[in-house]
Amino acid sequence: MEFRVGGQRVAISVPTWAALQARVTERLAQRQGFALATINLDHLVKLSRSPKFRAAYAAQDLVVADGNPIVWLSRLAGRPVELIPGSDAILPLARIAAKQGIGVALVGSTPAALSRARSYLEREVRDLSVVCLIAPPMGFDPEGAEALPVFDEITASGAGLCFVALGAPKQEMFAAVGRKLAPNVGFAGIGAGLDFLAGTQQRAPAWTRKLALEWLWRAANSPGRLGLRYLRCLSILPAQSARALLLRFFTLRP
Repeated sequence: MEFRVGGQRVAISVPTWAALQARVTERLAQRQGFALATINLDHLVKLSRSPKFRAAYAAQDLVVADGNPIVWLSRLAGRPVELIPGSDAILPLARIAAKQGIGVALVGSTPAALSRARSYLEREVRDLSVVCLIAPPMGFDPEGAEALPVFDEITASGAGLCFVALGAPKQEMFAAVGRKLAPNVGFAGIGAGLDFLAGTQQRAPAWTRKLALEWLWRAANSPGRLGLRYLRCLSILPAQSARALLLRFFTLRP
């Protein structure tokens, strides 16, 4: 499945859970770094408005579908992909790291939340070692000079996998820079995933996710913060749906 945003082609390069686990297993075994992004409608809106975000996405090695609308569009296009939310990818990827004896770094959120997330992960994943916790300050620029010591700390810790919870577009920019400054580390953008593990943010109930109503639950609980965001997401659906139909019946050039 692919999208065209701001004149740039953005493709989902990892369509299934099995493919994601295989790719990450191979990369970590070979001590090859990677940048993993989880695309959703909000990302498409931001990509259309930000050349920097588009540049960061171009540097991502692995892109998965995060959000039911993306999955629905892929089916409409005849190129179905599986739903792989960043929050749901944490434990499976952590298990791969633990099996290979690879340390994990956590970046984002707050010191207290990171500590709780580490406790949760090390309790749930046998033999996992979380070797680095970094909570950047408010206003942190992932492309600025203040990011350099963060990457130095990650490298010095020996971590081979880093979960990045900075939100879009910062986490994708951070991962893109990390591919250059810490090329042996795999960077996975996971949004609010660490806060969910820590219990500092409440995730939508399982039944809402099963019915593809997580967005409605979140909007109802935080209308001021998310209402306009979701309206913008809905506004791009007609054009994206039309392009998905073109993808289904015609081969579009990149």
